[in-house]
Amino acid sequence: MTTGVRRRMGVEERKQQLIGVALELFSHRSPDEVSIDEIAAAAGISRPLVYHYFPGKQSLYEAALRRAADELAARFLEPPQGPLGARLLRVMGRFFDFVDDHGPGFAALMRGGPAVGSSTTNAMIDEVRQAAYEQILAHLDVETPSARLELVVRSWVSLAESTALIWLDGRRVPRAELELQLVHDFAALAAVSAAYDTEMEDILIRMLADEPSDGPFGELVTRLLTLAPRVPAQGTR
Repeated sequence: MTTGVRRRMGVEERKQQLIGVALELFSHRSPDEVSIDEIAAAAGISRPLVYHYFPGKQSLYEAALRRAADELAARFLEPPQGPLGARLLRVMGRFFDFVDDHGPGFAALMRGGPAVGSSTTNAMIDEVRQAAYEQILAHLDVETPSARLELVVRSWVSLAESTALIWLDGRRVPRAELELQLVHDFAALAAVSAAYDTEMEDILIRMLADEPSDGPFGELVTRLLTLAPRVPAQGTR
């Protein structure tokens, strides 16, 4: 038998509840469109009580983005076992799970949203990108990257981010195809760089050494080979 008495939350517990409620609302609509009144109603408390825990919408918004940034960065964590292509594909799957579930919130985090230009928000965005960069280096078993490798990895992280933002605008390409394409993009960036740099050549060889023929990188090679007979030889046009 219940008494109907609502348990009183502690300060930190209430703050975490409000952050969770705000993040859920931001996941479905732009933070610009969500009011403090809506957050209060969803949390089952009064508007003044929200302001008791957070001085304004901006501080609550930044706290929600902090949680989103931490969760997004964690999506790049992957045990360093097995072929690299399969690992990256699992990472992309978790990355797009987040993008799919938190579309407006993801866009707000990466584009700045109501906090555009805020040093706090910019720092959070940089943290996510840096975490992704460091995780990819860990997968490559490289502690001190060369200038070309840094360019490849940071370019790929930026490509994944921009691809996800474009995909959210209509979802016109099947998600699974995009995840695989981004893994192929990583191999392609590494291959192009390897054509100019012996260190990158060694890294590419290590990347492909343990790849099965039916893995993501093997599939890319197969797709490219099927195109080769259809490419006119130079000077035959």
